[in-house]
Amino acid sequence: MKKLWTVFVLVIVLSFGVLGWVGVRIYQQAPPIPRQVVTPDGAVVIDAGAIERGQNVWQALGGMQIGSVWGHGSYVAPDWSADWLHREAIHILDAWAREEGAASYAALSDERRAALRSRLQASIRPNGHDDASGVLTIEPVRARAFAANAAYLAEVFGRGREDYAIPAGTLTDPGAQRDLAAFVFWSAWASTTLRPGDTVTYTNNWPHEPLVGNTITGDALVWTGVSVILLLAGIGAMAWWHSARPPEPLPEVTPESDPLIGAMTTPSQRATVKYFWVVSALILVQILLGVIAAHYGVEGDGFYGIPLSQVLPYVLARTWHTQLGVLWIATAWLAAGLYIAPVIGGVEPRGQRVGVNLLFGALLLIVVGSMVGQWMSVMQQLGTGDAWFYFGHSGYEYIELGRAFQIGLFVGLLLWLGLVARAIGPALRRRDEQRPILVLFTVASVAIAGFYGAALAYGKHTNLAIAEYWRWWVVHLWVEGFFEVFATVVITFLFARLGLVRLATAGRSVLLASTIFLSGGIIGTLHHLYFSGTPTFVLALGSVFSALEVVPLMFVGFEAWENLRLSRARPWVQAYKWPIYFFIAVAFWNTIGAGLFGFMINPPVALYYMQGLNTTPVHGHTALFGVYGMLGIGLMLFCLRALKPGLAWREGWIAAAFWAINGGLTAMVVLSLLPIGLLQTQAAVDVGYWYARSAEFLQTGVMDLLRWLRVVGDTVFALGAVTLVAFVGALATGHAYRRPGGPGQDAG
Repeated sequence: MKKLWTVFVLVIVLSFGVLGWVGVRIYQQAPPIPRQVVTPDGAVVIDAGAIERGQNVWQALGGMQIGSVWGHGSYVAPDWSADWLHREAIHILDAWAREEGAASYAALSDERRAALRSRLQASIRPNGHDDASGVLTIEPVRARAFAANAAYLAEVFGRGREDYAIPAGTLTDPGAQRDLAAFVFWSAWASTTLRPGDTVTYTNNWPHEPLVGNTITGDALVWTGVSVILLLAGIGAMAWWHSARPPEPLPEVTPESDPLIGAMTTPSQRATVKYFWVVSALILVQILLGVIAAHYGVEGDGFYGIPLSQVLPYVLARTWHTQLGVLWIATAWLAAGLYIAPVIGGVEPRGQRVGVNLLFGALLLIVVGSMVGQWMSVMQQLGTGDAWFYFGHSGYEYIELGRAFQIGLFVGLLLWLGLVARAIGPALRRRDEQRPILVLFTVASVAIAGFYGAALAYGKHTNLAIAEYWRWWVVHLWVEGFFEVFATVVITFLFARLGLVRLATAGRSVLLASTIFLSGGIIGTLHHLYFSGTPTFVLALGSVFSALEVVPLMFVGFEAWENLRLSRARPWVQAYKWPIYFFIAVAFWNTIGAGLFGFMINPPVALYYMQGLNTTPVHGHTALFGVYGMLGIGLMLFCLRALKPGLAWREGWIAAAFWAINGGLTAMVVLSLLPIGLLQTQAAVDVGYWYARSAEFLQTGVMDLLRWLRVVGDTVFALGAVTLVAFVGALATGHAYRRPGGPGQDAG
């Protein structure tokens, strides 16, 4: 065991050492933000501070939830970087074509078009930024292109654009409109300008835009090949290890009856029930917002004829949809930790229930307060000062909370850590067979509380490349990393509480699994940053370690089989069948959603064309909900089951919910998201990334049909969620329990 702990610590230290070193290099090599943009004759195109102000305008409006920048964000509006770059290129080429007497660039012969493309690339790819003065010099024709694009953006955000789900009046202040244009120009400039002393752009030639010479790089091709080879090698090694590994022994004596029957629950455990009520309510609200956000893709200014965008524009619907998804999942896991902590410690600390209730109130305040602030920010009611930053919309996907609410959530997580630590303290002081897994539980708890602090690492004017680095610390390391370790430990403790697993052997297994997962998962964070203004070596590290991250996910079927085996250990275990089935669903979606669909978009070549297309929500829905959402639901049901183990459930409700949720999620992906994403990928390869995200491509008959087909999966999924929430509510009222000897005794 000591060797395993040594390896675990080494993996953590070395991995974060690499991630920290990469962060330093990103700070050093991030695309510079020009102090001023001028033409050779000194005419000012963009004045001092406009780019930073424009970034703040973009953030306050919803940022990544109103289209995307560098491929990160929502999917209805364009990627503004790619769209600006293409429009800029066409404007310049048309201007040169008119100088030659042609009506437009498209009217020229193939030979002349090739010559003008070569001239364009020679004009805009060299780096015209002077580091000493901070001045960027561009040609007059590019300055005129800036003016044309700025006017176009002002019209889109001022008058609205139904195809993009942007309502009229979204941004009306002329100064703010021009600042927004300055920021979008900068993001496109970084995408097409060569790094000093290099042959690729700041974004590693992303997006694919043949007009300006943005094509796939040799590094992306090579490291894609290496990642595939490592994936195959890793799968082979894991297969050998699994075949040579002896099965984990069951406890010498499995209880004849449920050991929880007759056991007393503590006041703090009973206080966690309200968390699960809130989880259930947030699930419903999140799904409703997801339906609304998806519908905006076909009816950009309303919901079945209702002018909903006037009070709930797409950007808010999607903001709350993604934010509530993270919050309800995290709340379910936190509540599970609070529930199990007194079980681990064996005592109820004095005042624990008060702390649990205080944390509950704080979480409610953060959820409601942040949503109100985001509405005010997007509706331009918080001004252009600091109010939007602290109480409005951060602009960054998955960490949308304003800074004050981010701080509040961080403090709340520290409070949660304190509650858990004081409850498990007595057990930590005992050096018995559960200590190894208990130490891992503590490590994961500290990481959960601490890693959200990365959301506080960016400031109001932080370079986007640096803000993206810290954002993925939260999204990948907090949500996808240590929460999974924490959940694995909690599930093991719950099974041990039932007497179905031996903590002595389970501790070794969980420690080994966590080591394998984190060995790829920590540095694998970098696969999100290939084209976000990061140095080229990020391609190498991200592709290699994200491939290793996928390897253990290919074998979680063993975990599903083990859980199914446990569910059949004794007849009384059938009472826990449906919580265990949700754990089995986690294993399935880990393989499909996180593993298969994750690797589909992870290699550099794939992500070069797929980033920000509908292949991303394929992975997002099947991994975030399929893995972490199912885990949250499973933990919630397990705790609710353990609170009243002597009462049997009416299982028909929860059975219907389970199959509808999983069936609806499958249909949503197979019938709609995946086909749309693959067609977009083909368009990105054949024409360019801008076209795959454009209204010209997305607002066609085939794409409309595929978006409407999502209704099938969404409806089934929503019905399953409503049934689940109704079941949880019926548990509270007692209607979900069978009456002994009554007509419900044998009811399914």
